[in-house]
Amino acid sequence: MTKPEPNNADPVEIETTTSFVNLPITIQIKDIENQVNKLLHGLIYNDTILKDDNLQLKIWKQAPIKIENEGDKIKTILPLKVNGIYRYGFEKMGIQLYDTKEFKLNGIVTLISDVGLTNWQLKTNTKIKSLDWTEPPAIVISGKNIPITYLINPAIRLFKSTIEKNIDDAIKESLNFKPHVLDALDIIATPLEMSKQYNSWFRVMPIELYVTDAVLQKKEIKMEMGLKCSMESIVGKIPEKKFDKNKIVLKPVAKMPNHISANIIAISSYEDASKLITYNFKEQEFGDGKRKVKVTKVNLWHKDGKMIIALDMIGSINGTVYLSGFPQYNQETKEIYFDQLDYVLNTKSFLLRSANWLAQSYVLRKIQESCRYSIKSNLEEGKVNLTKYLQNYSPTNGVFVNGTLDEFEFLKIQLTNKAIVAFIKASGQVDVQIDGLD
Repeated sequence: MTKPEPNNADPVEIETTTSFVNLPITIQIKDIENQVNKLLHGLIYNDTILKDDNLQLKIWKQAPIKIENEGDKIKTILPLKVNGIYRYGFEKMGIQLYDTKEFKLNGIVTLISDVGLTNWQLKTNTKIKSLDWTEPPAIVISGKNIPITYLINPAIRLFKSTIEKNIDDAIKESLNFKPHVLDALDIIATPLEMSKQYNSWFRVMPIELYVTDAVLQKKEIKMEMGLKCSMESIVGKIPEKKFDKNKIVLKPVAKMPNHISANIIAISSYEDASKLITYNFKEQEFGDGKRKVKVTKVNLWHKDGKMIIALDMIGSINGTVYLSGFPQYNQETKEIYFDQLDYVLNTKSFLLRSANWLAQSYVLRKIQESCRYSIKSNLEEGKVNLTKYLQNYSPTNGVFVNGTLDEFEFLKIQLTNKAIVAFIKASGQVDVQIDGLD
């Protein structure tokens, strides 16, 4: 029997398909508050020059900062205490006659921030709304209570720009979510073992990220993110990770779909598919009476748009017989099988001359039943493994992923010189929540 040699043509190029995963991001305002309190503490303003305005001021954060939303803006409430020195007196004919008085004040600064999103960071534009003293600023001179509000308020102008900048810087630093997103993507891009039995792996290859404007809702900041990526399911050894943190691009968009649309490429190398089918023939005999054969090994390859299936046999025939057919997918059983399966022409001629019983259709049908391999367990196990990443999965501290995944839908099969490639579509929903950042 002449072996039908594999095609030596150039490999068939696998069609490139992309997927879209919607990632709505929720950030708790409480987390912003916690981070800002960590970053902004102790002495927040220090004016040591006395002679310019007759005042020295040291201002401390007196109690934890409170942050809440006010409509579509962030309101920050900052309790503070002031230790000051007031210089009073006069200068006449070059003689300085001055004295100083120390004073202490408590007050509350209320700030309002516009919220925006620029280059991965949530940015704010903060302005002081009000400054309320617990009691009017005053000092006691010669037993009299002297108001110094007219001096304090102008001096606060310098403090005003400083604290506005401090609040903006603290929020900016606390809400640089790029490291959290990239860490999560890096984990998502790490090949995931779907099935030990089938030695299969699932790989996501991120391409671009999209993001909408940040919106304040109640006690949360929400933004929509979307991941454009390629997805593959590969049978065989663990594939390499294909993701470069430094090359991912964040693109602003106006709207985002609210679902996953995933086109998954499932690749079965001929070598690995051959092993699975060989296992199907274990302990099986074909024929009747004294005319029986066992299949000890199966090999697959591609030729002229068909699959060649080589069966190494022992028994009444010792040698290799060759079948050809077209790979198909059974949606109900989730199996790859071979349609229009028949013996290769010269193999059939040989069998009709020397082993007609093996060439008979009922024997071929029995052999055909084993020339298949199920990817049902592969898909189910893959779905279970993927679902783990949609059930309060936390790729990094304070980031939680939840969602649902619908059934896989088979699209088509494509042959290459080295593998059977199945195209599968999946849909569902994903939600990412940032809650409890360290």
